[in-house]
Amino acid sequence: MNPTHPESLIFWSVIVFVILFILLKKFAWTPILGAVKGREESINKALDAAEDARKEVQNLKADNEKLLQEARIERDAMLKDAREIKDKMIAEAKEIAKEQADKIITHAQVVIEGEKQAAVAELKQQVATLSVDIAEKIVQGQLSDHDKQLKLVDTMLDQVTLN
Repeated sequence: MNPTHPESLIFWSVIVFVILFILLKKFAWTPILGAVKGREESINKALDAAEDARKEVQNLKADNEKLLQEARIERDAMLKDAREIKDKMIAEAKEIAKEQADKIITHAQVVIEGEKQAAVAELKQQVATLSVDIAEKIVQGQLSDHDKQLKLVDTMLDQVTLN
């Protein structure tokens, strides 16, 4: 066989190819496939980890929403309690103010009644003093005349009834 013939070239090319194929399969193909398979496994693990992380993020979001909802409910309850306490305090303050106002009004009425009675007593005293002064002047005028004195005594005696 002459290496210049095309048939021998094909033959040697096939033999070299087969030897190369066997060598590649034995020494290169298995490590390459192992590396590819290892890479595939690491990619699958990374995808699984990413899926787990995504699920964890969804769970965290759900937990956050739940916590936010609970916080809103608690805030609303606190606001309601605060409003009730405020209303109660206002009602108590109004009641205390009303009681104090009633006490002040009652005290003022007592003071006014006392002042009124004192004023009436003073007025009676002044009227009595004035009446005595007027009566004294009238009696002096009537007693200055003797006939008038006798007539007054007679009138008084007629008016007085003995028991």
